[in-house]
Order: sequence, then structure tokens, then C-alpha cells
Amino acid sequence: MPLNVLFICAHNSSRSILAEAALNHIAKGRFQAFSAASHLRDQEQPNPMALKALTTAKIKTAGLRSKSWSEFIAPGAPQMDLVITMCEESSKVQAPVWPGKPATAKWDYKDPTLAEGTDKQKQAAFNNVLLSLRQRLDILANLPDQGIDRLQLQQAALQAAAAIKG
Repeated sequence: MPLNVLFICAHNSSRSILAEAALNHIAKGRFQAFSAASHLRDQEQPNPMALKALTTAKIKTAGLRSKSWSEFIAPGAPQMDLVITMCEESSKVQAPVWPGKPATAKWDYKDPTLAEGTDKQKQAAFNNVLLSLRQRLDILANLPDQGIDRLQLQQAALQAAAAIKG
């Protein structure tokens, strides 16, 4: 049974979308990644530059959508093993009480949508976030196959944040 990981960012359009897609790609069934917003805006969609970064890296984008974290506390929602906040804004908000009391970690990333410059420079900001995420996610994906508990999962997530610059 895969471990469920939820990535949370303010609007669920860039960083958390990149993390969801990348972990599902890297983990090959050992993890099931999800993403959500702490402050979902009306009509929010995944950022086109985030989708381009994923496509360029040959990571599937089908099914990615922006959604509120309320979906993950609703009856019938998958129970999370690990919840990772990805931005300062989401870290400061009172999070819901997650069913199952998952492990938590904080991986702060600068918002690539705020990058300035040419379109090429802006796209590079998204590509760089994805590269850093993949390095952190590799640490999670390489955890032992059997017997990992939530404390070990949390420690690995915190070590990944400390080892790889966001």
C-alpha cells in the first residue's frame, strides 16, 4: 500500500503541483502524492509554466488540477501519511486537523510566479524549483520499502529540506 503525501501551497498552482507530479513520477507506486491550496482562488488552474517544466522533464501532467485542502478532510478522502507545506504563507495558516495525524514537514520554496525577466528567465525559475524538488523527493523515494513509520518519514522529509536548498 503506498504512502500518501500531501503537498500544500497557498494557491496550488505551481510549487505543490510540481511536487505532486514529480513524486508520483519518481516513486513508482511507493508513494501516492496529492496537492492542495490553503487559499484556493476562484478559477485557479495549474500554472502553464509549471506544466511546461513538468512536460520538459517528461513527467505526466494529466489529471493535475488546483484544489482546496478541504478536499482532504472530507469523508472518504485518502488518509495522509505525510503533509508538507511548501511556502511561508501556508505555514502560517491554521491547518485543518488531518485525519490519521500524519507526519508534517515544511519545505519553503520561493514562488516561481514572482520571477522577473524574460519568459525564458521566468521558465527557468519553475525548472529550478522542479530540479530542487526532485532532489528532495529522491531522498523520500529511496527510503526502505518495508516498515517505515511516520516518524521516519517525517525525519526523512526534514533531512531532505536541510540537505537540498529550496
